[in-house]
Amino acid sequence: MTSTRAGSRSLVPVGYGRYTVSIGDGSWFVRRRSVHVAIAALGAILVLGVLSLGLGTYALTPAEVLRVLAGGGEGIDRTVVLEWRLPRTVAAIVLGGFLAVAGALFQTVTRNPLASPDVIGLSNGAFTGMLVTVVFVSGSWPALTLGAVLGGLAAAAAIWLLASRDGVQGFRLIVVGIGVSALLASVNTWLLLQVELETAMFASAWGAGTLNGLTATPVLAAILTGLPLLAVLIVLAARLRILDLGDDAATAVGVNAGRVRTWALLIGVLLVSISTAVIGPVAFIALAAPQIARRAARSPSLSVTLSALFGGGLLLASDLVAQHALPVSLPTGVVTVSVGGLYLVTVIVLEIRRRA
Repeated sequence: MTSTRAGSRSLVPVGYGRYTVSIGDGSWFVRRRSVHVAIAALGAILVLGVLSLGLGTYALTPAEVLRVLAGGGEGIDRTVVLEWRLPRTVAAIVLGGFLAVAGALFQTVTRNPLASPDVIGLSNGAFTGMLVTVVFVSGSWPALTLGAVLGGLAAAAAIWLLASRDGVQGFRLIVVGIGVSALLASVNTWLLLQVELETAMFASAWGAGTLNGLTATPVLAAILTGLPLLAVLIVLAARLRILDLGDDAATAVGVNAGRVRTWALLIGVLLVSISTAVIGPVAFIALAAPQIARRAARSPSLSVTLSALFGGGLLLASDLVAQHALPVSLPTGVVTVSVGGLYLVTVIVLEIRRRA
């Protein structure tokens, strides 16, 4: 057995393919494969990030990008990397992670791999809140953010009330969510017909899910808003793991299952709403990333950390494809919809085979 110790922290390989992580007096077990998958995902994000910062009309080599990030480089190089491209790259990584974390929370709470904020209508709810804000209030980013958050919360409340008869069940929540999502999509179309052409074109492009035109201010505000939610989630992480054992086991160890679910869903709704306010309702990242991460790690349960890494990587890769791999530049959401559709078909086929 080997160990690495720095101060009061240690990472010690133990039996059964696990590491034990000790910080002070506390210890946690981490599956060895999960650590390796996380390192690989982080490495992929770094490579994709450098490519994202270098590709474009004004192309830069990876060495030039790294030189700029290290504080060097010429003036025009620094402007292109730090002011024009870095906000978009950071937004893809961080907000893709937010969406994936929200998806992992919903799938954990409902115990259904198809439970996702975009599938059950929360993204459409946030989009509705944004459109109502544009039409009746203001087009400023703070107003749009507040409208998106309120729209997402209102959609979540409606779905919860409609699906909560005799207790919320995963399948019922999804079916009700799909119905609410269809209704909200109709409302969104009607709202787009009520505004001026220029506003409608902006809202339609934003509604497809896009990272075009992002600046540092909204991205930084979204990060600062989302970090406290992730801090709360760290406190809930152990209780969410206990919920995987069932409500009876959770109750036996003193965990209030209903309260944990409520907090987890609330955090998921807020993360989706914050992301939607900045990049629009990007589809299928929340659905696919947690499950891909679980399959890559061969884990019996969803990992929030791995989901966040895979979500950021998927959105960044999709944005690179949307910008540079196609004959014309497309909204990032168009690519994620295509990838998500293939994933959804794959999940359905595998489920049919499993049941057969």
